[in-house]
Amino acid sequence: MAEKLKGKEVSASLREELTKKVEELKGKGITPKLGVIRVGARPDDLYYEGGIKKTCGGIGVDFEVFEYPEDVDQDSFEKAVKDVANNKDIHGILLFSPLPGSLDEPIIRDLIPVEKDVDCLTVGGAGKVFADDPEGFPPCTPTACMEMLKFFNIPLEGKKAVVLGRSMVVGKPMAMLLLRENATVTICHSRTKDLPQVCADADILVAAVGRPRMVDKNYVSAGQIVIDVGINEDPDNPGKFCGDVNTADVEGVVGQISPVPGGVGGVTTVILCKHTILACEKQTT
Repeated sequence: MAEKLKGKEVSASLREELTKKVEELKGKGITPKLGVIRVGARPDDLYYEGGIKKTCGGIGVDFEVFEYPEDVDQDSFEKAVKDVANNKDIHGILLFSPLPGSLDEPIIRDLIPVEKDVDCLTVGGAGKVFADDPEGFPPCTPTACMEMLKFFNIPLEGKKAVVLGRSMVVGKPMAMLLLRENATVTICHSRTKDLPQVCADADILVAAVGRPRMVDKNYVSAGQIVIDVGINEDPDNPGKFCGDVNTADVEGVVGQISPVPGGVGGVTTVILCKHTILACEKQTT
């Protein structure tokens, strides 16, 4: 059976390191603060928000939610986002998306200063990531994947890595981060020919396609390392979540796999705190 790459161990190690950093900053009279901007109250946003609040509290990062109604108009919301962006007490900003269709999301995203863009929401932030500029913060989810690979001492240099999914949130930046570590990267998507075989040929497979249990034993190979990024409502168990990988089908084949829940998701919120702390250090020291 495959070894489970559990996020809890990774998170615990990161929390210890970050708590010390926060204590050092507080000793200088500085407290890192994350501002979360939310329109409406979608259950998935509230679920993630609750996890962020808990993680911030445990590490010592201040946390504030700026909530607006679903019918907020463009001008009012732009002003609200600018107010949060200009607040010197807030060092990192997370904007929940997608926004309601009545709002122009690209314009609103780019109201966030790049130095406070801790989840790579802006064009400027993405540009820094794709240009290998260390001043940019990659999205938290692919960064969490990289932290897991590092924690479990999984070598990347020269390895064949396949990223299943091409979103700007996970797929594309995940490929960039793997390239930084000298992996040979292929990005796959719905139009990829012989998709199962391409995935099975990888040493490391990152599943980030957003389809419940899509990756079955036809997509994997013996000894492969699988990172499951998917967080989908389980079609067979309403109210519960499952990944993009059919774990029961592949765990007898692959070498290591991150579970859902209990894998990447828990690390992602810690990375959000890490980026906020780094942003705070850059802005105040």
